[in-house]
Amino acid sequence: MSYSDIYAAWQADPEAFWMEQADLIDWDRRPSRAYFDQGPVGEWFADGLLNTCWNAVDRHVEAGRGDQIAIMHESPVTLSTKGITFRQLRDRVALLAGALRKQGIGKGDRVIIYMPMIPEALEAMLACARLGAVHSVVFGGFAAHELAVRIDDCQPKAIIAASCGIEPGRVVHYKPLLDAAIDQAAHKPEFCVIFQREEEVAGLVEGRDLSWHGFQYGVEPADCVPVEGNHPAYILYTSGTTGQPKGVIRHTAGHLVALHWSMNNIYNIHEGDRFWAASDVGWVVGHSYICYGPLLAGATTVVFEGKPVGTPHAGVFWRIIQNHRIKSFFTAPTALRAIRREDPDGEWIRRYKLHELQALFLAGERADPETVTWAQKHLGVPVVDHWWQTETGWAIAANPIGIEILPTKPGSPSVPMPGHDVQILDESGQPVPPGTLGAVAIKLPLPPGTLPTLWNAEDRFRKSYLDRFPGYYETGDAGYIDADGYLYIMARTDDVINVAGHRLSTGAMEEVLASHPDVAECAVIGVADNLKGQLPLGFLCLKSGSQTPHDQIVQEVITMVRDKIGPVAAFKTACVVDRLPKTRSGKILRATMAKIADGEEVKTPATIDDPAILDEIRSALNSVGYPAG
Repeated sequence: MSYSDIYAAWQADPEAFWMEQADLIDWDRRPSRAYFDQGPVGEWFADGLLNTCWNAVDRHVEAGRGDQIAIMHESPVTLSTKGITFRQLRDRVALLAGALRKQGIGKGDRVIIYMPMIPEALEAMLACARLGAVHSVVFGGFAAHELAVRIDDCQPKAIIAASCGIEPGRVVHYKPLLDAAIDQAAHKPEFCVIFQREEEVAGLVEGRDLSWHGFQYGVEPADCVPVEGNHPAYILYTSGTTGQPKGVIRHTAGHLVALHWSMNNIYNIHEGDRFWAASDVGWVVGHSYICYGPLLAGATTVVFEGKPVGTPHAGVFWRIIQNHRIKSFFTAPTALRAIRREDPDGEWIRRYKLHELQALFLAGERADPETVTWAQKHLGVPVVDHWWQTETGWAIAANPIGIEILPTKPGSPSVPMPGHDVQILDESGQPVPPGTLGAVAIKLPLPPGTLPTLWNAEDRFRKSYLDRFPGYYETGDAGYIDADGYLYIMARTDDVINVAGHRLSTGAMEEVLASHPDVAECAVIGVADNLKGQLPLGFLCLKSGSQTPHDQIVQEVITMVRDKIGPVAAFKTACVVDRLPKTRSGKILRATMAKIADGEEVKTPATIDDPAILDEIRSALNSVGYPAG
């Protein structure tokens, strides 16, 4: 069947479509139907019984694949490599779950996981799932205050942490951050489990902290606990506009059904294949496509502790893809841009044999056409820019190479996936003609695997996602759909700027800037202007080895924007910077940059990768006449 056949089958009978997909996972009790009209946006497979850990681990051992590698750990920062088979993973997870059970952890209890990119992080997630406990992974090394906010919101019975994380050239001390967070939080966990790494052994608080290995000694392994289909599998916090993070909930059954469908049909990954998502377990990609998705499909997943450049060089991704014969690779556009900046001619790529790589998938930040074209040229495989969110848990739009490889259009994440009726709406909530920029929304109900609500915040869920366009989920993104049905995500809704009454996409301007031969990465923001309301301002990061004078590059990109978008854009100012402020997941902090340019007081975002970069942005803005705040 073609993509259009499958999408049409879902449209014709969503109930039958998703029940057919549900039969591909293991149930203790099969659900009576797929969709239940309950809760703010409905629920999926609510009366079924099943267990996530069984589907991700145990069933593959039972099927005779126990000796297959389940997790391959690659850590260029500690110079170590380790493989764990499905049988070993089952035994390790069952023992950890037994130890947690002995300490009183059971179905519905919350457990925060605060760990680096090591296999034990996945084991902790799976052990919680085995017991029906609800995990909430917080990015390792997150600031103590932000961790405290999450402790108070989800009120964990336990916290599982590592003693430290390893960054290029430094050790990140997790335990002092954890101790400070617990001191600040009103809610106190009953106990903490600390995995001691060789690079740093942390001091334990007597009566509260337990050693990872010590507390498992002599414990009986735990069996999988069946839970209802609408039982929360995890809570994952995403940034909120109020400063209070939003706890996205993922229901168990819909999560498994959707991920299994996506592994087979989007990524073309099946039993025995090798898949790598270069992300972190602190983000949704780490949940869906480092831990649960690949294991659910019976594939080998890679856990990578390192950076795209500098650990030790710009070829580390390609070395791992070669050595582990990766079939599908998933990373963020910002990682690819960092590699392109260091290796513009693709010399590192040519050093490795990537014979088994079938596709590169990008998500997390808009993939500009220049970066996509560069990757396709040097890798010789389809580059799939697919679009999704923490809230959705899997792709809203993609090129489903497990079904068929559709023609790619640089700048577009291709077409909507089954379950997603994507529409472009004007400010009054009415659909707009093809090619017209508007708010990207998804007609309700949302498909399995997406968020049913926020943790203890249903009113906020409605206000954030449902109230503006009744009958739709508001994505917060702006874009358009072309005459072929291809979707284009141009910017966050807040990043669409209004220049003298004209609504313009910063993403479209960034496409033009990125096409300059010296530009490796860029960002465009809107800054306040007394005459025109807003004016665009560009930031340019140049490729390594660029010899062109900065003033010349700035003038050239100004001319390019005028030629390709027109004088209406009023693009007259750009500055060259060494780097852009980003979150740890690679998203450019455009709103923060705009506030600085407008002279507003700026609170350093909790998710920023390096706070010092904001001073560099202030200096750059001052150099082009903005008295930055």
